[in-house]
Amino acid sequence: MAEQRFSGTDSYIATDDLKMAVNAAVTLERPILVKGEPGTGKTQLAVEIARSLDRPLLEWHIKSTTKAQQGLYEYDAVARLRDSQLGDQRVHDIGNYILRGKVWEAFESDVQPVLLIDEIDKADIEFPNDLLQELDRMEFFVYETKQLVRARHRPIIVITSNNEKELPDAFLRRCFFHYIKFPDQETMQAIVDVHFPGLKKALLREALNAFYKIRDVAGLKKKPSTSELLDWIKLLLAEDIPPEALKSDDKRTAIPPLYGALLKNEQDVHLFERLVFLDRRANPS
Repeated sequence: MAEQRFSGTDSYIATDDLKMAVNAAVTLERPILVKGEPGTGKTQLAVEIARSLDRPLLEWHIKSTTKAQQGLYEYDAVARLRDSQLGDQRVHDIGNYILRGKVWEAFESDVQPVLLIDEIDKADIEFPNDLLQELDRMEFFVYETKQLVRARHRPIIVITSNNEKELPDAFLRRCFFHYIKFPDQETMQAIVDVHFPGLKKALLREALNAFYKIRDVAGLKKKPSTSELLDWIKLLLAEDIPPEALKSDDKRTAIPPLYGALLKNEQDVHLFERLVFLDRRANPS
């Protein structure tokens, strides 16, 4: 178990409740299940925990086709068959065809690692349950080689989910849960300060005002995220957009410049255009 405590890093603004959640999961020796809007730093959290505690990081990014077994190991029977046909002497040791997964790598780490299981809800509904025993017992059996793999150190496990599907209750019971709330304006200002330390206050103020007003629009299919705000500010600086161009005191102003960094589908763009049009009709200048 880690003796150090996670307190954020100079490049990652962690709220007090997030720091408390990470340290609670480490103390309980349970995976921390992190949910939140896309772009709120769920995946980056694992990176920063590893950096803060000076631990190795192993990342397992889940896809719709990923199976739980792949995290443990895979047996490459095709390669063994090919080598046997070629007369390769490697075929006599089946261990040559066992491909270690990220969980196995984490279990064999010389020091306690951080294991990221990213976007677990992308996989089949049975995926979380298929990992229950291994993550509980910190061991698994390799049937092909009759080998029992035990964790040298219990990894700090960070599991992220975008809520694309419900996770099984049995799995949830074994996790410490934390929902990353979308940052308020004060926290967001601190996040932006980390990435753009020399940003003029006037531009930052107007950018944040415009950003949160966009997020507040009812009916948006996809609200802009933290990462998209950072991209937008980078573009505003690159194009030397003045703060005055972002002011939205007048509700009839058009969509902010370089809106493509914030609005990512035509429905939301059309929604904004309709709102601007309707407001102009209702309040002609």
